[in-house]
Amino acid sequence: MKGSGKLWGGRFTGDANEAFARFNSSFAVDRRLMDADIRASIAHANALVGAGVLTANEAEKISAALDAIAAAEISADSEDVHSYIEHQLVEAVGELGKKLHTGRSRNDQVATAFRLWLRDEADAITRTLKRTQTALIAAAERHIDAVLPGYTHLQRAQPVLWAHWCLAYFEMFDRDIERFADARKRINVLPLGSAALAGTSFNIDREAVAKELGFDAASRNSLDAVSDRDFAAEFAAACSLVMVHLSRLAEDLILYASQEFGFVEMSDAVSTGSSLMPQKKNPDALELIRGKAGRVFGDNLALLSVMKGLPLAYNKDMQEDKEAVFDAADTTRRCVEIAAIVLDNLTVNEDRARQAASTGYLNATELADHLVGRGMPFRDAHDAVGKLVLMGIENGRELHELSVEEMRTVVPDIDDSVYEALSLQATLASKSSIGGTSPGRVRAELEAAKKKLS
Repeated sequence: MKGSGKLWGGRFTGDANEAFARFNSSFAVDRRLMDADIRASIAHANALVGAGVLTANEAEKISAALDAIAAAEISADSEDVHSYIEHQLVEAVGELGKKLHTGRSRNDQVATAFRLWLRDEADAITRTLKRTQTALIAAAERHIDAVLPGYTHLQRAQPVLWAHWCLAYFEMFDRDIERFADARKRINVLPLGSAALAGTSFNIDREAVAKELGFDAASRNSLDAVSDRDFAAEFAAACSLVMVHLSRLAEDLILYASQEFGFVEMSDAVSTGSSLMPQKKNPDALELIRGKAGRVFGDNLALLSVMKGLPLAYNKDMQEDKEAVFDAADTTRRCVEIAAIVLDNLTVNEDRARQAASTGYLNATELADHLVGRGMPFRDAHDAVGKLVLMGIENGRELHELSVEEMRTVVPDIDDSVYEALSLQATLASKSSIGGTSPGRVRAELEAAKKKLS
């Protein structure tokens, strides 16, 4: 490997097999940690001043050289990004560069850079989730009066406002944001100063390093700090749950965009056609989101599988942690971004959706509640309405199309007030408790959602 500058070798007399050297190298993957590792290296240089290993002038020279390395294009290959940075540093400042690794190991160095990168990525995904929440609110407000069927078991159940559907996913993404914030607390602990596994012999002020790098605290056990990746697994798990929510959103919209449902239409910006069938308009953006969910789940499982049988402390197996986590982060962030674009590029077919919400006996529960309000026990009301639904099915009519006389064959004391209770407007308005789909409640929740984002 040209210009590699290995961080080890004194104990070895022979060269590594070329195929093994390529197999052992992680540079193609972990080069993404360049900026994070340089930030941590500058903080370590400052700590070495306090420990009496470097002078302030030497630390300034090292820091300036590291900044220059960060700004320059990568010019060579290496065993890993950490070897590359040290090799470039020695090239820039000579023997002084070799002092930087005093009091640290690649074990705590890698863990520190990884945590810094994950911290930034958690923040980036959080910002993207908020952008998608904003798109959900905008989609809700574009069609503020739209109604569509709500489903259980993919059977029409009760009518809900389109905005209520949008706010359901807003809530899911809100919990995702909370998960990243919570995971960030455990990511944001400094391992640097743990060295290889037993801690460092040099008088390094780890708490000062933690403060300089924005960590909440320094790790309390060196063995744990260099050898666990639970913080990365937790991050990948949070990504997996985001993808569960995105996949469900995608599935809903794929169904709603089909000719069988016809509730929404995707613009040309987020659709594709068929190479054979000229009439087709396919929701490919959503299908890709749904498909990529499995990929992120695999990343999460891969990391858990790598870690499950490792003895303390560091093992080379852990080199496999980054590729899985990087892929989970990249895929999740891209999918969240695309979901926002899709939401910005869809239109609700309000007439079609309202018609679907007005048929299929979706007001059956409202009729039962109406009967309860007139003094009938709910179980009796449920049974009576079931018989009226059967009557409607047999006669090809909705509940509100049955006459009072027909209804009285099942419920003798029913009167004309039943028709108001069965109207779509009344059905929606009755769901006014916290979390319900009444227009007033949904508008209030939209305002609360916008306030939360602002």
